[in-house]
Amino acid sequence: MVPVDAPEPAAARDQELRARLAAGDEDALAEVYDLFSPLVYGLARRVTADAEAAGDVTQEVFVGLWERPLAFDPAKGSLRTWLATLAHRRAVDWVRRESRHRRPPPVIDREGNGHHGVEEEVLEGELARGVRRGLTGLPPNLREVLELAYYRGLTYREVAVALGIPEGTAKSRIRSALARLARDLEREGLTS
Repeated sequence: MVPVDAPEPAAARDQELRARLAAGDEDALAEVYDLFSPLVYGLARRVTADAEAAGDVTQEVFVGLWERPLAFDPAKGSLRTWLATLAHRRAVDWVRRESRHRRPPPVIDREGNGHHGVEEEVLEGELARGVRRGLTGLPPNLREVLELAYYRGLTYREVAVALGIPEGTAKSRIRSALARLARDLEREGLTS
């Protein structure tokens, strides 16, 4: 038996919040905001390097959630990751519009390792999982060329030789595989 005050799993909480938001429950929006606004604001602030822009991005993200709560699909990932992805995407859009604001490079430690925030690690992890899912969903001939080209570092000519196919075929399969992978990632909300 689960104690009454035990924390519910994030997935169940996300599902319940989505349903409440879809029903127009303002308390659900307040709850989501309390839970995730520090993450959204922090990520937007890091990307834009501008407090006012980060506030605007944060507002856009939560207004977007309120207006379209069903755009979040719990089957594809957590609400935390989805909101972080939206924040990152909108912050990058802001930076592109405001070219005078440049994102500072990551701080480099003595060993030359860049420090990344938790938000960036979450996004990178989600993107990596999305790429793996996308690769497994590709037909074998397309998956094979991508694995050779990107995981083994072969050129399209070397891929052609390794598979015994014409260079043009290798090149077109790589292009086709990348296009399908990009569409899959965009459909999951991991890229724009």
